This record gives sequence, C-alpha cells and structure tokens, in this order.
Amino acid sequence: MARVFLDPGRLDARLKLEAPAEAPDGQGGVGDGWTPVADLWGRVEPLRARSREEAGADKAPVSHRVTIRYREDLRHGMRFVLHGRPLEVRSLYDPDERRRYLICDCEEARP
Repeated sequence: MARVFLDPGRLDARLKLEAPAEAPDGQGGVGDGWTPVADLWGRVEPLRARSREEAGADKAPVSHRVTIRYREDLRHGMRFVLHGRPLEVRSLYDPDERRRYLICDCEEARP
C-alpha cells in the first residue's frame, strides 16, 4: 500500500470526542446523552451541503472530513464537537494502514 503524507501541523482544530450514552431523564427512564471521551487536535474540511425534507421538516446536513491521529477507541456513531457544533462520525478509515492517522467522514445536521 502506498504511503500517505499528512502534515501533522495542519491538525489545527481543537475537537472534543464524545460517545453516545444513556442518561437518566429524571422521571425513572433514560434518554440519549453524550459522554466526553477526549480532547484532541484534528483537521476539519467541509465537503458539501445538501437540502432535504425529513418528516415534514427541512434539513440541510453538511458533510465534513475530519483527520485525527490514530485512536483505537474511535467508533462509528461517536461524534466530534467543534465550537459547539456536533459532527457525527458516519465512517472512518486508516488511509495507509500504518496506524498513524484516521480519516472520518462526518455529518453536521443543521436545521
């Protein structure tokens, strides 16, 4: 496999990594919540935006490519938070299979 050069100096966005978690809703049940996992540096590149209707409401998701240093614990369904904006991880891969970086395809849902 070919080597991929990624400049670590371009990992200039401060991100919070969060995992989904069930949180008590105060009425004896549980609701969806997020648990902080780590603060890390990454590169965020907006890719495209598209408008669609979902359940009668207009949605305009924006897709991003997020590059970070390799982590064993990152999974599909987790999310990054960039300046209060959640970027949900849709897919991730190691570009050269050398465990140096991960490239994540993420989606930010905007109303």
